[in-house]
Amino acid sequence: MTRVSYHDTVNVLQAMNFAGEGPFARPEWFALLAERKEDVLLAVAEDGDKRVALPLMRKGRMFEPLRNWYSFSWRPLGQDAAVLETLARDLKSQASHIVLSPLPDEDRSACDLQCAFNGAGWFTVLERCDTNHVLRVAGRSFAEYWAGRPGKMRTTLKRKARKVDVRILECFDEQAWADYQAIYADSWKPTEGDPDLLEAFARQEGAAGRIRLGIAVADGQPVAAQFWTVEDGTAYIHKLAHIEAAKPLSAGTTLSAALFEHVIDRDHVELVDFGTGDDPYKRDWMDGERPRYRLECLDPSNPRLWPRILRLALRKLAKRTGRS
Repeated sequence: MTRVSYHDTVNVLQAMNFAGEGPFARPEWFALLAERKEDVLLAVAEDGDKRVALPLMRKGRMFEPLRNWYSFSWRPLGQDAAVLETLARDLKSQASHIVLSPLPDEDRSACDLQCAFNGAGWFTVLERCDTNHVLRVAGRSFAEYWAGRPGKMRTTLKRKARKVDVRILECFDEQAWADYQAIYADSWKPTEGDPDLLEAFARQEGAAGRIRLGIAVADGQPVAAQFWTVEDGTAYIHKLAHIEAAKPLSAGTTLSAALFEHVIDRDHVELVDFGTGDDPYKRDWMDGERPRYRLECLDPSNPRLWPRILRLALRKLAKRTGRS
């Protein structure tokens, strides 16, 4: 018999031994988020040794994933179709409108969630919402990978690489992080969304030996910085920035190349993940992309949602008609 429980804290995840994939599926990550979020709801369903958890938060009249803009993706913790469907059915006692994104589907997370909510009697719409650019190393050395990059990039590195010195750290370093923050503040990037959260995350990754923090220096001045992590054969590119005044040095290209070389030739990763966002420059560095999805679930027994359900149903019908 499946038992469903709800918690206003994520602390119980520590004892549940979920084998999460990547930095954004660990209990420590959800704990960092929960410290900064209100109305956290951890929904858990258990049937013997089968267990599924959905870290959520209430947003107005709906539930959304417990995540923020630093998260590359969000997925259920644990995999069992029957347990997930039971949890989806019981969630009607807590909410009538749930929106989940960005969902991966290379592991069937998006499809499995939609099947579970459909089976539990929800009206659902699954749509593509973002793109995840990746590099599949496929056993190549960095030299082999670099030989396949656009000629303009290779020429830029050849001409500009000696203009900056590069350091790559595998532990959290106070001065290096201060340099990163100063570079980011003086870059083209928008204001950092939650610098304290990002620093806490970087410290966690540093303590675990997963951090790869790169700094490029020109004439004694830090001019570019990047924050990566490495685990289980995947390198994750979290943040990158360079000082606008140093753009002619192409320090960002030099630093990126050094980090790609580090994770490919030293860490021997199988995949490099550039997160979400379909920025054109990512295609120069990566060779593949994976869609990310948004799943909207509505309880058809709630009359207030009928107008929304009708609009979505008509939109789905129009798309099908357009493809036929």
